[in-house]
Amino acid sequence: MIQGSIVALVTPMTEDGAVDDASLKKLVEFHIEQGTDALVAVGTTGESATLDDDEHCHVIQTIIQCANGRIPVIAGTGANCTREAIALTRKAQQLGADACLLVTPYYNKPTQQGLYLHYKAIAEAVNIPQILYNVPGRTGCDLLPETVGRLAAVDHIVGVKEATGKLERLTQIRALTGDDFAIYSGDDATSMEFCLMGGNGSITVTGNVAPKLLHDMIAAAIRGERASAQALDARLSGLHRELFIQSNPIPVKWAVAEMGLMGKGIRLPLTWLSEECVESVKAAMRQAGVLAA
Repeated sequence: MIQGSIVALVTPMTEDGAVDDASLKKLVEFHIEQGTDALVAVGTTGESATLDDDEHCHVIQTIIQCANGRIPVIAGTGANCTREAIALTRKAQQLGADACLLVTPYYNKPTQQGLYLHYKAIAEAVNIPQILYNVPGRTGCDLLPETVGRLAAVDHIVGVKEATGKLERLTQIRALTGDDFAIYSGDDATSMEFCLMGGNGSITVTGNVAPKLLHDMIAAAIRGERASAQALDARLSGLHRELFIQSNPIPVKWAVAEMGLMGKGIRLPLTWLSEECVESVKAAMRQAGVLAA
């Protein structure tokens, strides 16, 4: 089971919006050095919505090749078309991904039975570990615990990223799935408590900016060391808040660029961080010790 601090990696771009391979490779090395436990390639934070299929697969391949087995790579392969999700998941398997992360179908708002059949079809088509991804604030549909419980019995479905921020979801899902099913926080602000309650880790945005601190906090929480986890999370609290001051990944890409790890590239319809938000993001970075005072 993959567990710990799993960073939903930004996709570096040049100012004209082209994928920046050199910076992408630099980021992979940075996270390995900082102790990140695993990387998610081309999730929401990686701007999956604006990469075409060739770019999507290229970014996954580049991260896998650069990681070279040193840490697991989870490929984002979700789509609101089941056939497309199967094709992307199959390609990620061919490229050597360790697992796939599959967001719930967005915009078309399927029923719970539709969600079950969607994920079941992907799992039956592709023999790779698959992690469900529930983020109703973005997709317009909510993968309910009862449906997760049904899906946990399907071969190759090994976990869920629960991004509602509702801590009770962990208890509900655990009761329906058992200890061998991975349950990850998808909400940085509540990830410490989530892991103290028995979660298996966090698929994190904050970890892009403060990977070592985030790793240490999640590790302490998984061990049940509340005082240590709280002390570390207090230093991260500003990032948990300010990295969502505008739509993700706008603030986190600005922060990673400010750290000198990539250039100032993002794709429309997203725009670069608004000037009025800069100082609050900088203050959060200083609080976490990743930017000089």
